[in-house]
Amino acid sequence: MSKQYSADQPAVFENVHFSIDAGEFVCIIGHSGCGKTTILNILAGLEEPTNGYAMMADRQINGPSLDRGVVFQGHALMPWLTVLQNITFAVKSRHPDWGRAKIQEQAYESIELVGLEAAAFKKPSELSGGMKQRVGIARAFSIEPKMLLLDEPFGALDALTRGVIQDELLKICRTTQQTVFMITHDVDEAILLADKILLMSNGPRAKVVEIVRNTMPRNRTRETIHHDEQFYLIRNHLLDFLVRRSVIERDRLGPNDHARDVSPGLGLI
Repeated sequence: MSKQYSADQPAVFENVHFSIDAGEFVCIIGHSGCGKTTILNILAGLEEPTNGYAMMADRQINGPSLDRGVVFQGHALMPWLTVLQNITFAVKSRHPDWGRAKIQEQAYESIELVGLEAAAFKKPSELSGGMKQRVGIARAFSIEPKMLLLDEPFGALDALTRGVIQDELLKICRTTQQTVFMITHDVDEAILLADKILLMSNGPRAKVVEIVRNTMPRNRTRETIHHDEQFYLIRNHLLDFLVRRSVIERDRLGPNDHARDVSPGLGLI
């Protein structure tokens, strides 16, 4: 698919095609302006591609759907509602035929997933930035989406809080087998979380030029990944792309070419 906002301007990205398997965690990395957020918005149904289409579960995406939960960098909570009320609002939207007790039970389960039981009756103004983002994640999980879309959800957090929420997200996704598409600028974060990492060339006319397979064990943690030599192979490959190859690679792919499937240290797959 391609996206062009006006006829007198070049496409933001073009000939982008990739697939995400059920239960897979995919991160996308690239410099600002290459169209990462636009791709996420198309997957969310908030924008439409100029050419091509996006599919989920064999159906074309045509507008927003509760099958896709979205978490942005800003928490977007309703400030006049408590944590529990913010989440019950989402659950009721997903299941309008449910009774109050069942809706509350679902909401509480989502709150427990992110460890915020003690804050259930607090309003957003009483929460830290990290807690607000946990609520946003809990709200997205509460509607049981087929795909979770994350647009740099931890970008505004301090390093310690970011690490804690990364661990929680990883644990939840392993438990629920959630399918995730996430934008990040943090190479280490992508290696920790993702099963595969999409590398985008610089815009305009950006492309997904490589799909990097994460060959590290899926039970990796922040404490253990630095002891695995594969971590440094993958990290060096990603940094080399961002620093040296992100412009060069843009013109390598023709309109009918696919991104290279790469496992650093093993070469092309």
